[in-house]
Amino acid sequence: MPRRHLHVTAAADTPLRAALRALRAELGIPEAFPPAVIVEAERAAREPNLPENDATDIPFFTIDPPASRDLDQAMHLARRADGGYRVHYAIADVAAFVVPGGAIDAEARRRVTTLYLPDGKVPLHPAVLSEGAASLLPGNTAPALLWRLDLDAEGRVVTTDVRRALVRSRAKLDYAGAQAQIDGGTAEEPLALLPYIGRLREALEIERGGVSLNVPEQEVVETDGSYTLAYRAPHPVDGWNAQISLLTGMAAADLMIAAGTGILRTLPPAPDGAVARLRLSAKALGIDWPHHVSYAALIRGLDPHDGRHAAFLQDATALLRGSDYTPFTGGHVPPLAVHAAVADEYTHCTAPLRRLVDRYAGELCLAAVAGTAPPEWVLGALDGLPKEMAKGTKLANTAERESVDIVEEALLSNRVGETFDSVVIDVKEHEPDVGTVHLEEPAVIGRVLADGAPLPLGDRLRVRLTQADPGRAKVQFAPV
Repeated sequence: MPRRHLHVTAAADTPLRAALRALRAELGIPEAFPPAVIVEAERAAREPNLPENDATDIPFFTIDPPASRDLDQAMHLARRADGGYRVHYAIADVAAFVVPGGAIDAEARRRVTTLYLPDGKVPLHPAVLSEGAASLLPGNTAPALLWRLDLDAEGRVVTTDVRRALVRSRAKLDYAGAQAQIDGGTAEEPLALLPYIGRLREALEIERGGVSLNVPEQEVVETDGSYTLAYRAPHPVDGWNAQISLLTGMAAADLMIAAGTGILRTLPPAPDGAVARLRLSAKALGIDWPHHVSYAALIRGLDPHDGRHAAFLQDATALLRGSDYTPFTGGHVPPLAVHAAVADEYTHCTAPLRRLVDRYAGELCLAAVAGTAPPEWVLGALDGLPKEMAKGTKLANTAERESVDIVEEALLSNRVGETFDSVVIDVKEHEPDVGTVHLEEPAVIGRVLADGAPLPLGDRLRVRLTQADPGRAKVQFAPV
């Protein structure tokens, strides 16, 4: 599921960069790895546990942002003789490098997830692994969990298999380049099949009532002491690529449920209040959302190249709050087993370089296919994983929220005293003069204080910016 992606190009000595550095220190975000972790990682990179199965003859490719080197997934797509498709999906085998209970394992359980902050990332694993020996970089022979998913002509799963294998990617593609090859008709068949399979899976998503958010990346650009906020709209290939990951996550959940032991990624339906608030955001941005149109149908009709739609997609991530990791054993599948956005049982298993739980999910799936008991180090950690993931996710969410605040403070810091058109999207229940407004331009959300006068929830309101200073004063407005 998507997060809000922000990237800062401002110089190191700007107030924005300084505020982001101060935020890292305040939240206690880890930076360098302890020496013992580095020593163990370097040794593991030289001496991984390699599988016997060799699948290096399959010409895998990856699709990631241009600068990415921590590549978890590589794919190969082919047609089947019966009119269906075969998806080979290789997932980096982090367990081939990490000793349970060792230094890397302990540090990963402390960090839980890679943090993507506007001024750079904080990785889950040392770079010698995550951007080196364990990464599915082109030409790098690496251990992987090799999924084979056979689909029928409608894109439905027919058979599922996963086993350890050595793989070697042939090409590292970025989204724009992959899209250009597909649109230009120059893509070789393994890539050319991605839109066919992706669209079939999108149709099945609509059929089951799911929804995918292709959230645009935002870039903060500093020019002559002021900042502007620009969007990078996703390409169609972003969504098709995501469908392969979702397909694997759903297949993994099915394996776990059939085996009676697993850990699911669950999400309850969004509460009515959250949907109502999102409707106010739509109104603020001038997006028509008739009451008979569902949230999922509206999302599918938006154009991420449109700035207003892009801003709304950012706001829509609020409906994904409340997700959790739910373990189960002994065949006792929890009552809430479905992820509301996926509209199916689902688990995280495709990003083990960047997310702790995926390493455990992969082992559970391998055991399910082999018909054996999962490793003791997996079973022993299963009950505690949700708390570990929740702690790390809370830090990630706080860092993201505070980073967005700092970026918006920088964006508006030289505009204090100016007035803006907005819509009131939230009012405190017991303080009706305190609320939240969504500006029409730029697409900023901020606090508004009306000094005793009740705020008109859902109505347009002309507001004046009263404060904004990166890391010192959060964005705040007052009615004109």
